[in-house]
Amino acid sequence: MSALKDKLKADLATSLKARDEVRLRTIRMALAAIGVEEVAGKAARELSDDEVVKVLTREAKKRREASEAFANAGRAEQAQAELDEQAVLEEYLPAQLSDEELGTLVDEAIAESGAAGPKAMGQVMKVLNPKVAGRAEGGRVAQAVRARLSA
Repeated sequence: MSALKDKLKADLATSLKARDEVRLRTIRMALAAIGVEEVAGKAARELSDDEVVKVLTREAKKRREASEAFANAGRAEQAQAELDEQAVLEEYLPAQLSDEELGTLVDEAIAESGAAGPKAMGQVMKVLNPKVAGRAEGGRVAQAVRARLSA
């Protein structure tokens, strides 16, 4: 079993004892999403820490998008609940890259791939994605690459 999944299970017990409702429901949801991912496909398998991070990143993104949707609909209470869940999930994710760090990695990937012009975005993304995995959202990475290649 992955160390991250073990930590989630231990934190589940702690939050249950502490009666921390937000943390409890968020960790339960995360473990359920991990369980679904483990049995998806042809055969059940244990997820590695990297795969667990991908699942948690996807769940955090869902919370952020749901929060925006609730906020736009004038439902502040639900929006805040989603943001609270997202904050709990982000505790288990690697630290996100700052704009400067992302810019540096984009520049290095462009130099490494020898890309020039917006049509070379795929080459840059192929080099860059393994370096930023889990530390920056895909849309944000694509936007930074597009901006650098257009300039």
